[in-house]
Amino acid sequence: MEYRRLGHTGLKVSEICLGTMTFGKGASEDESKKMVARAIDAGVNFFDTANSYAGSQSESFLGKALKGRRKEAVVATKFFNPMGKGPNDSGMSRFHIMNALEDSLKRLQTDHVDIYYIHHVDEQTPLDEMLRALDDLVHQGKVRYIACSNYEAWRLAESLRISDVNNLSRFVCYQPQYSLVVRDIEEELIPMCQLNGIGVVVWSPLAGGFLSGKYQPGQRTLAGSRSEEAWSFPDDFFAENADQILETLLQISGNLARSPAQVALRWVLEQPAITSVIIGARKLSQLEDNLHASGWHMETEALRRLNEVSRLKERYPKAMEKQMTARRNNAVQMPSL
Repeated sequence: MEYRRLGHTGLKVSEICLGTMTFGKGASEDESKKMVARAIDAGVNFFDTANSYAGSQSESFLGKALKGRRKEAVVATKFFNPMGKGPNDSGMSRFHIMNALEDSLKRLQTDHVDIYYIHHVDEQTPLDEMLRALDDLVHQGKVRYIACSNYEAWRLAESLRISDVNNLSRFVCYQPQYSLVVRDIEEELIPMCQLNGIGVVVWSPLAGGFLSGKYQPGQRTLAGSRSEEAWSFPDDFFAENADQILETLLQISGNLARSPAQVALRWVLEQPAITSVIIGARKLSQLEDNLHASGWHMETEALRRLNEVSRLKERYPKAMEKQMTARRNNAVQMPSL
């Protein structure tokens, strides 16, 4: 297992992060314990959950699985989604954040969370209210680092500005959707994170299983899979040529004698600014396969082919401005030249 620094912090996390969305929804408590133990034995020290996953069972299962091994783990959880029927049982108000964290700590059987994410966008609460509440939790020792997920570039930039101006804890990592068939973050968010020293921890690097090897080009539903149950299969966001990308992935994985999942995960890890990929599994055999995405590097030609077939369509203003450096350089003839 390889480890990478989380953004500009001194915290090192495994490049493979075990996501626990399936704990309590597809994976039993016993199977969850086995996966956590196997992940730790393989060198994984990074675990991702959320208070709303599987009706909060995910946090409970993870807490039980880490009992006696908590110090070996970097635990990330999230807040935002409704956790009750009350008007203040969701969002990022100070009221909800404080209540949500206390409940998560009880379920996780721990006195602190290592990384605490705002899960989604809350347009009804000022950013500074959330950031001041999170800063208080950091000073109380209940949260080590703060982070966000699914934010637009401008909202992430404004959050960082508020933190810097007011000397508050700032986001250290960002959790977006990213895969061979969903590369949108490369346009604005990746440069934003690189500029500000923000780590990038990717969700759905296998596109909800589409890139795992179970599907063939043209397939969108598979018996016994997430797609059949209509959850966590984000095909609305897929590139128009997703089937061509999948076909290329299947060819390359065969050439490399590796599973499509291993190659798809490795491709993400080879991209700039990526800290870790979150893998989710319902059973131990799926986890075993995904763990082999770590500890090797992709051949240059295979990486080039995957980069090319999945490349984003150029958009304004980047498409218009890409020639301007050459135009500026050619406009002035320096005497030394």
